[in-house]
Amino acid sequence: MSETFSISRKLADIDATQWNRLVGRHPLVRHEFLVALDETGCAVAKTGWAPHYLLLHRDGQLAAAMPLYLKSHSRGEYVFDSGWARAFMQHGLEYYPKLLDAIPFTPVPGPRLLARTHEDRVKLARHAIELTDQNQLSSLHILFPTDEDCAALREAGFMFRENVQFHWHNQGYADLDEYLSGMNQQKRKKLRQDQKKVQRAGVTFRWLQGDEIDATALAFFYECYCRTYYEHGNAPYLNMEFFNCLRQTMTDTMVLVVAEQKEEPVACALNLRGADRLYGRYWGCTRFISGLHFETCYMQAIEFCIRHGLAAFEGGAQGEHKLSRGMLPVKTYSAHWIRDKRYAQAIADFLEQETSAVDNYVEVLEEHSPFKAMRPES
Repeated sequence: MSETFSISRKLADIDATQWNRLVGRHPLVRHEFLVALDETGCAVAKTGWAPHYLLLHRDGQLAAAMPLYLKSHSRGEYVFDSGWARAFMQHGLEYYPKLLDAIPFTPVPGPRLLARTHEDRVKLARHAIELTDQNQLSSLHILFPTDEDCAALREAGFMFRENVQFHWHNQGYADLDEYLSGMNQQKRKKLRQDQKKVQRAGVTFRWLQGDEIDATALAFFYECYCRTYYEHGNAPYLNMEFFNCLRQTMTDTMVLVVAEQKEEPVACALNLRGADRLYGRYWGCTRFISGLHFETCYMQAIEFCIRHGLAAFEGGAQGEHKLSRGMLPVKTYSAHWIRDKRYAQAIADFLEQETSAVDNYVEVLEEHSPFKAMRPES
């Protein structure tokens, strides 16, 4: 049996079937999604995301892989390490480039050590450390890994950082009314009032899936997506070409929520559908309507999940406001290996304190659950 590690700079050169066999049905790690980021110029060296896909071949077949990127900044990651970078700089050390295992611009938990066995995940993690060390890079970071990945990363010697997202879990609800009936009276009343504001404004919603998403609908979505970034003084990470690629290669995963007022589209949210859950990704609107954001991004997505029997909805990074919509706190993780042992110890001390704070934060959030009694996660 022969085993070889290699680095590929272009995912399109890697067999899509073999890659996707390792990924399973998670849409955001699929070959098509990552190739779209690469070939449309969104996640490339020019934008600070230089692809270095780590591959393990066994007897000529792809046995394991990591979507690694050589990063020259920390933008688009959603795990914030700018303080670490400043500390390096203040002591005359280079923090960038660093090596990163993540899905660019995507704070969604999912497989990061793409392998079928724990042993191969550990091999990947240890080889990535060797690459980081041999190339004298400051650090190696794995963002939003699965529990299986975390077990392998712990064995390989990584430090861990906790964060919090808000996810909705389906308890087999028959419809939205049954879901809302499980909330305490105050929260249920507030949600109903918000929904009525949107309804009184004459807003209706359409769900577009797969081939129902035509060029016109996608162009309107992209206009909305760009507006969200420009309103915050930033340029969008993703271009129209990227979304056109998704429409061509991953249309089976796309769900557009389109809000219309007097038959004119006014807002749009793009979700990606996995095997058993919906991932909320991007949104925007062309005019302000009270309650429109929450209804388009969250309540419509939750109703879609109930209607289609999906187990969960992940609404993206951060956002305590999601708690009142019934999206409960879920811990997410990142794993870190720092080459300089002095800074590794300092960061380990920081992470110990931060973890305690995150644990306390989650306890406080759980005390403010909108439900009459905490429902267990599915």
